[in-house]
Amino acid sequence: QVQLVESGGGLVQPGGSLRLSCAVSGSIFRSNTMGWYRQAPGKQRELVARISSGNSTNYVDSVKGRFTISRDKAKDTVYLQMNSLKPEDTAVYYCNALIDARRYWGQGTQVAVSS
Repeated sequence: QVQLVESGGGLVQPGGSLRLSCAVSGSIFRSNTMGWYRQAPGKQRELVARISSGNSTNYVDSVKGRFTISRDKAKDTVYLQMNSLKPEDTAVYYCNALIDARRYWGQGTQVAVSS
C-alpha cells in the first residue's frame, strides 16, 4: 500500500522558515511528478509547487522567490523549503505524488504563520 508521510509543519512567526518533507513508502515504482498543495480555511486547495522526474519546477506566483521544492530520488522524498513566511501562507499543506499513473496524497501537515 502506497503511503505519503509528511512532516515538518508547525507554528512560526512572520519572516520565519520551515521545511516540509514527504516520504513515499510501499511503492515498487519511483514517483514521477511530485508536488505540494495547500488549503486554507474556506478556500480551495491550490498547487504551491511541483517538481518533475527531470527536476523541472513550477511555483504559484505568491511563493516564487520564497519557497523551494526539491527531491531526493534515492529516498523517494520531496521537500519544500519555505522562507520569509507570511500569515497568508497559513494552511494545511498536502504532498502529492504521481506513481505508475496514479495520484496519491499525504495526510496533510498544518503550517501556521502568526506573531
